[in-house]
Amino acid sequence: MTTVSLSEAKRRTVRRVDHQGCSEAFLDCRLPGSMPKYNYAFIGGGVSQSKKQVINLKEPHGYNIGGASMPNGITNNLHLHFTAEVFMCFAGEWTFRWGVNGEEGEFTMGEGGILTVPTWIYRGFTNTGPDDGFLFTCLGQDNTGGIIWSPDVIKEARETGLALSSTTSKLVDLNELGGQDIPDLLDAMPQQDIDQLKNWSPEEIRSRITLEEDLIWSDRATLDSVLPGGHKKISPVIGYGLCEDRNQQPRVFNPHGFSMAWLEAEPGEGLLKHRHNDSQVFLVRHGEWEVSLNKNLDVKVQLGSWDLISVPAGTWRTLKNIGEKTGRVLMISGSDARTLIEWSTEVIEQSEDNGYALDPNNYIATISTLALRAR
Repeated sequence: MTTVSLSEAKRRTVRRVDHQGCSEAFLDCRLPGSMPKYNYAFIGGGVSQSKKQVINLKEPHGYNIGGASMPNGITNNLHLHFTAEVFMCFAGEWTFRWGVNGEEGEFTMGEGGILTVPTWIYRGFTNTGPDDGFLFTCLGQDNTGGIIWSPDVIKEARETGLALSSTTSKLVDLNELGGQDIPDLLDAMPQQDIDQLKNWSPEEIRSRITLEEDLIWSDRATLDSVLPGGHKKISPVIGYGLCEDRNQQPRVFNPHGFSMAWLEAEPGEGLLKHRHNDSQVFLVRHGEWEVSLNKNLDVKVQLGSWDLISVPAGTWRTLKNIGEKTGRVLMISGSDARTLIEWSTEVIEQSEDNGYALDPNNYIATISTLALRAR
């Protein structure tokens, strides 16, 4: 059993006031129309190419969580990822484009939208909303492998004096070197390799976007949902996550290295006492929440909008809306498979008293039906 101290819980909490953006995180940071912009690394270093990047929590989770902000009209230029990249729009309006020249398609997404971009595809995005727009990001794997910029970006950045080291993939300021001791630099992706990249239609990309109107909620998503304090609804977006409703399916199925689902609850409600073996992050979109940890639930952390907490695998926990309004939390769990929940004894007993239990496949069923298998 994992026990978390109060100091450790605080270390694993990243609050909105702790956000520290880096304005020199990427190769295109000097290009016209691409500055100023800020990259954030909340859990893991992500794909930042700057040694100046602040990382709030470096412990490996199996995925990275970061963020991006920039004024209206500023663009993050076309680049390619090897692992999953998911954008979660928490504020503003953003326009995404894809293809090596950004001409295969584009989509504009507002608050609450989630876009998971296919791997091995060039993508870029522009803030087409207000200046205070913000995107959270989630990247697959601990080691993302970095990114590959489009040939045009590499060429134009070189003209400003910026390049990437071929050994570290970090930024090299050629202006500071004065022409001496120039290291080996990364070149553009060969054209024959670019020609082999899959083309993605707007319809295919749309199937990987989850807007508010796409959410399918279940109010019986977990065993505790029949109990006071456990009432809520859950909508899986990527992967199955904590789902114990056999009729629920996520919108996006392909492996990411993590799952992602919205949880929404009224005041006083949330998730009752449980634990599981996956790393997990609670990222608050709206409201005030309390996370209680350990077998005795003796460590408590309160979270507000845009705060997050990383809960270690194997830790007993509860999640409760302590605000005065409906709240919403994004749950990110470190597995492509379903996260199998171990409920506390009291949750199991109280659920059985209300006529519900889990079947052999860990899905919710009525006691009356489960009793038939013993006859």
